[in-house]
Amino acid sequence: MSSCFQIRLIQAEDPTETFTARPEQTVLQAALQAGAFMLSSCRNGTCRACVRQLLEGEIAYRIEWPGLSREEKAAGWILPCVAEARSDLLLAPVRRED
Repeated sequence: MSSCFQIRLIQAEDPTETFTARPEQTVLQAALQAGAFMLSSCRNGTCRACVRQLLEGEIAYRIEWPGLSREEKAAGWILPCVAEARSDLLLAPVRRED
């Protein structure tokens, strides 16, 4: 297993940010440590403020069933506050309708 994984974070209005994450670190922890912008609130998988879509890569959750439905998980949505990288990742933001 790699000692660190590369995370590419597509931002809604800014260029993609890239940072690294250790396997035992949540994606949110790694983003904040690197100074990358990511919304968050509860940091335990319940508020869904940090939700992102996983476009590439694999994650594992720290908790058995984070606050996502089966359909959301199947569509690639993840909660970075409780997700740990298991490979390099590409994450897209939530598309909010105005």
